[in-house]
Amino acid sequence: QSLAELEVLCNHLYEGTDLAQRMQAEKVLLELIDSPECLSQCQLLLEQGTTSYAQLLAATCLSKLVSRASPLPVEQRIDIRNYILNYVASQPKLAPFVIQALVQVIAKITKLGWFEVLKDQLIFRDIIADVKKFLQGTVDHCIIGVMILSELTQEMNLVDYSRPSAKHRKIATSFRDTSLKDILMLACSLLKELLAKPLTLQDQRQQSLAMQLLKLVLNCLNFDFIGNSADESADDLCTVQIPTNWRTIFLEPETLDLFFDLYHSLPPMLSQLALSSLVQFASARRSLFSNPERAKYLGNLIKGVKQILENPQGLSDPGNYHEFCRFLARLKTNYQLGELVMVKDYPEVIQLIANFTITSLQHWEFAPNSVHYLLTLWQRMVASVPFVKTAEPHLLDTYAPEITKAYITSRLECVPVVIRDGLEDPLDDTATVFQQLEQLCTVSRCEYEKTCTLLVQLFDQNAQNYQKLLHSSSRNPLEITVQEGRLAWLVYFVGTFVGGRLTYTSTDEHDAMDGELSCRVFQLVSLMDAQLPQSSNEKVELAILWFLDQFRKTYVGDQLQHTSKV
Repeated sequence: QSLAELEVLCNHLYEGTDLAQRMQAEKVLLELIDSPECLSQCQLLLEQGTTSYAQLLAATCLSKLVSRASPLPVEQRIDIRNYILNYVASQPKLAPFVIQALVQVIAKITKLGWFEVLKDQLIFRDIIADVKKFLQGTVDHCIIGVMILSELTQEMNLVDYSRPSAKHRKIATSFRDTSLKDILMLACSLLKELLAKPLTLQDQRQQSLAMQLLKLVLNCLNFDFIGNSADESADDLCTVQIPTNWRTIFLEPETLDLFFDLYHSLPPMLSQLALSSLVQFASARRSLFSNPERAKYLGNLIKGVKQILENPQGLSDPGNYHEFCRFLARLKTNYQLGELVMVKDYPEVIQLIANFTITSLQHWEFAPNSVHYLLTLWQRMVASVPFVKTAEPHLLDTYAPEITKAYITSRLECVPVVIRDGLEDPLDDTATVFQQLEQLCTVSRCEYEKTCTLLVQLFDQNAQNYQKLLHSSSRNPLEITVQEGRLAWLVYFVGTFVGGRLTYTSTDEHDAMDGELSCRVFQLVSLMDAQLPQSSNEKVELAILWFLDQFRKTYVGDQLQHTSKV
């Protein structure tokens, strides 16, 4: 096919709106990949194509060609690889998506030929040496070099289910042992160089380089080191199985300092990548360190948290904020409360984290998905209190009640805003509400008296206002709806706290407090029943049903001692 025909094909494939034309173009494309002229046609498109789409089509064909089950001859694959390396080196200003597609071809060739030998040499492994030539060139060349390493790391980590998994593990393990550490060290040293000349960060190319380098670091740290990558989306797989020979990188305090410095110096789009890397650093497996080393490493992480919270401007960006919340949650997942309280800055940092959490809860409409991580942190901290053997104070009895109070009051305060502005009601998202209530339940049991006193006070106040509104002559429907919304939240809180009674730590005093709370809900039930059939509120009724279920589980089961103070 002539160049003109191929370009029309590209047009139909990537820009066409007519489905039949596109299907036809795809069919021709598949025939092209299988034809003996495929390579010469790709070369024609790359060298003489007039649009970026022509180059993209060539890259797509090459990618399919080199990944076929029956591989091309070794010499031919070497030629394709060298051709692409020279092509991108001579045209560093290609469209980013074209470079990405071509780099992917290099990564595929390298992975599939990782163990291939020609004239006693593992010929596809000199990729890092090839990339170093790019890193000595202009910023544009540097970016391409980093993209090659990044794509290669990702490709090595990618399980291709059409091939034997044992072969994939063998290649990935060999890559991990021979190259991955060098790649990470190279990325860190280039990031250090970038930081040393911060004035040029205003420059778009430098920013682009910083972004590719941070993505490369993340690809290295997210590597499936021991072949157990289950579900990527599960955030509870919080341990990164860093290889033992990487210890030196992790033990140098400069490594963590570098990423904290990057967070403080880069614009938000990039600083969140620095924080994502820190999340992985905070999750390095415990057995990588001896006890004194681990304490020192944790000390450096906490020092970084303190700096971020003392200069919180960056956290107004939702991306940064979310990654920082994940980072805080990982600290408790990977370290014990007994280790955290031994850190020099612990008292100041726990106060800063508490204030940060309270502010976050008060701004309930900002980044609601990140609150989960903050509540996880506090839930795990409070749950660990009985097991702490150190003399150092953990201070949770000071801050946990404040967190509980901030959650309760912020949810009550959101009701009028939601109704007035017609926003989405957080109560409608029951899955999130129940998850957060379950986390709060653990936190609330720390200094439970304070929580109960607050709830009794709020319940009485809101129930009295509700009664007044019902009996007033003007019966303002809007105000009644607001009051019912608040009561629904309060009933959920009571249900949560009653349902969270832990048999082994509950005392008669706690049971008596549960009784105080429960009898208020039962009084509300009769008040609501008196309204029927003229009016009813579905949210309050669902909350009451949920409360009754929790109350039954806790106090009406057949296994209970019948002397409970409730």
